[in-house]
Amino acid sequence: MKQGMIQIYSGEGHGKSSAALGRAIKAASQNQTVIIIQFLKGIEVNDFIKRLEPEIKFFHFEKSQTDFNKLTEEQQKAEIQNIHNGLKFAKKVLSTEACDMLILDEVLGLIDNKIISNEDLKNMIEAKPENMTLIMTGIQLSMDTCVIADEVSKIETVKFKVFN
Repeated sequence: MKQGMIQIYSGEGHGKSSAALGRAIKAASQNQTVIIIQFLKGIEVNDFIKRLEPEIKFFHFEKSQTDFNKLTEEQQKAEIQNIHNGLKFAKKVLSTEACDMLILDEVLGLIDNKIISNEDLKNMIEAKPENMTLIMTGIQLSMDTCVIADEVSKIETVKFKVFN
C-alpha cells in the first residue's frame, strides 16, 4: 500500500482549503476514500461540496453559521464543546484507519484560538496509520507543528500593480 504523508497548507493567503480540496478530488479520482473535517468556519457548506459525497465525506461539528472568530465569547464557549467532538471524531478516523486521506481544515486555527495545544495536535497525529495521508490547514504555523510534517506549503496572496 502507498505510504501516507503529513502535509500542511499554511499562511496568510487565500487558497489553503482550496488546495486541500484539490488534493481530495485527486485522491477520490484515484479510488481513495477521503474525509474532510472542517473547524472554525461555521456550517456553511455549498451544494457542490455535498455532491462530492460519498467519495469525499465532509464533516463539521460546530452549530453556528458564523465563523468562530466572529462569535461572542459566550457563543465561542458553546462551540468549543462541538469542536472537541470534531477532534474526537478525527482521532477515531485516525485510529480506525477509516479513510486513505484525512483533511483537518483549519485545525491549526484551534491552536491559535487556544482550544488545543501543539502537544494535543502532536498526540492526535501519532495515531495516524503509515498508509494514510493527513492534510492540515491554518494560518499560523509553529516550528513544533512543522517538524511533524513531511511537507509544508506556505500560501501567500501577492497583488501586483500594473503601471501604465
